[in-house]
Amino acid sequence: MKLFNNNFFLASLLCLFSLNAFSQSIFGIIENSEVHTTLEAAVVAAGLDGTLSSDGPFTVFAPTDDAFSVIPENVLETLLADPTGDLTQILLNHVVSGTAMSTDLSDGMMIETLQGGEVMVSITDGMVMIGNATVIVADISADNGVVHVIDAVLQPEMPTNTVFDIIANSEVHTTLEAAVVAAGLDGTLASDGPFTVFAPTDDAFSVIPENVLETLLADPTGDLTQILLNHVVSGTAMSTDLSDGMMIETLQGGEVMVSITDGMVMIGNATVIVADISADNGVVHVIDAVLQPEMPTNTVFDIIANSEVHATLETAIVAAGLDGTLASEGPFTVFAPTDDAFSLVPANILETLLADPTGLLTQILLNHVVSGTALSTDLSDGMMIETLQGSEVMVSITDGVVKIDNATVIVADIIADNGVVHVIDAILQPEMPTNTVFDIIANSEVHTTLEAAIVAAGLDETLASEGPFTVFAPTDDAFSLIPADVIDALLADPTGDLTQILLNHVVSGTTLSTDLSDGMMITTLQGGEVMVSIADGVVMIGNATVIIADITADNGVVHVIDAVIETTTSNIIESSALISNDIYMYSVDITGREINYNTTNTIVFDIYKSGKTVKRFVTIQ
Repeated sequence: MKLFNNNFFLASLLCLFSLNAFSQSIFGIIENSEVHTTLEAAVVAAGLDGTLSSDGPFTVFAPTDDAFSVIPENVLETLLADPTGDLTQILLNHVVSGTAMSTDLSDGMMIETLQGGEVMVSITDGMVMIGNATVIVADISADNGVVHVIDAVLQPEMPTNTVFDIIANSEVHTTLEAAVVAAGLDGTLASDGPFTVFAPTDDAFSVIPENVLETLLADPTGDLTQILLNHVVSGTAMSTDLSDGMMIETLQGGEVMVSITDGMVMIGNATVIVADISADNGVVHVIDAVLQPEMPTNTVFDIIANSEVHATLETAIVAAGLDGTLASEGPFTVFAPTDDAFSLVPANILETLLADPTGLLTQILLNHVVSGTALSTDLSDGMMIETLQGSEVMVSITDGVVKIDNATVIVADIIADNGVVHVIDAILQPEMPTNTVFDIIANSEVHTTLEAAIVAAGLDETLASEGPFTVFAPTDDAFSLIPADVIDALLADPTGDLTQILLNHVVSGTTLSTDLSDGMMITTLQGGEVMVSIADGVVMIGNATVIIADITADNGVVHVIDAVIETTTSNIIESSALISNDIYMYSVDITGREINYNTTNTIVFDIYKSGKTVKRFVTIQ
């Protein structure tokens, strides 16, 4: 069959015919052809020249140089750079086992190639097509087969070359490829686009802690997608399109800045190490760092506030008035306990802390904040870090697991504009206080005398035990109404009268203000009773007024009172009959004060309250 479509190929055919007078292989025909220099180079690069010079026989559909010229130069260079890969497969798709002359071909015929696929023969008005290519010179006989010259590289074996293909076929982008696939963005990056991709290398991803990367991959449609989209720009931005100070909007919605100094191009925090790798649907620039996305919020407080696992921490920070601080310039490093970490704290303690947010709560929170930006790469085993609370926490690292005191870092290096957040699984100790009834007294600024008396009497351990206890706690002002020499005498013998006085302020069980009623008698651990009086909402316990009620503790409750509760017991040390039916009594009360007789069968107690002397009459039966 004759397929001479132009004068050029007529001349080529004459040349080939002249060469055909000599004994030559299929490769020899290609090698000596003036229109097959690219095919020759490809065959040699792929190591197929020996095959096409062997016995065969083979049928070769040989694309011309013009056919190869429509392939983008960078794609061809990529194929030649890895000739034993895709290039070999493409070439073998042009080779058929056996000798198939033009007269052996028929319309609709399927021919299996050495690549393993099939190409279809189409014949219309004497024009023969092999796949997408037209046979322009047929039946060039060789010693080991036949060559048919065609005007196109056979498809569809020609590989795609999308921005995703470039990443997938790269030896230095395995992590990026895995992340793109996990996030379901491979289809997007293989679509029409066009796209510009700033592609971090495996080395760039290696600086991210393994547990952080695992966390991102575990939720690929969340933060991972946002991070990846921060590396993709709509359109094709070649290196020549970039300028110093230029802001580029990413598909994540944020912006990255271009910096160019002495020919070195930086995109955000990353340096471009290979530029302008062209793709069918855009361009790829290789960079040496992962671009940090411009997340919806950027301060360390914003990161906490927008987290789904830091609701309690956010509440505590706001209550303590530290939200403004953590949103300021800083920089700060925050070790952020999760809601699960806070759930281990008894609810009453947490409520107590939140009730006084500028006190102990602030100190606890500041124990989780460090001045400056301490990334995970800045931490070392045994390192001591000073917190804003003024104490130190210790870093320990074992098998890549980082602990801050008793807490494990479960997500590291969440970068903020003003520092970094590390998520931890526990509240940092030992700053977490106990909250027994004794702790409440000991930490109070108005109960120094009561604390000293409790310690002197050896009751501190009792009031720090399980209980529960209800304590009516006289203030320092209440104790100041007792003469100093009496206080000194009591402290000198703490296991005697002092213990009895203190126990007269302690009740077994938890008695909240809502449990009290007017006229109610309460039995104390001293063994006596005190009476509850309630008038116009004012609660009195014996002679003392409750000024602060219901301070809840781990082991009970504390009520603050304004006076030392008087005991109803006394020691009668002398008596004699004066007149009929009268008894003279000389006694002292439990505080050591003298009790004077004045009424038959009655003891008059001198009772001090608010700096004044009042009298209580107790009949002696």
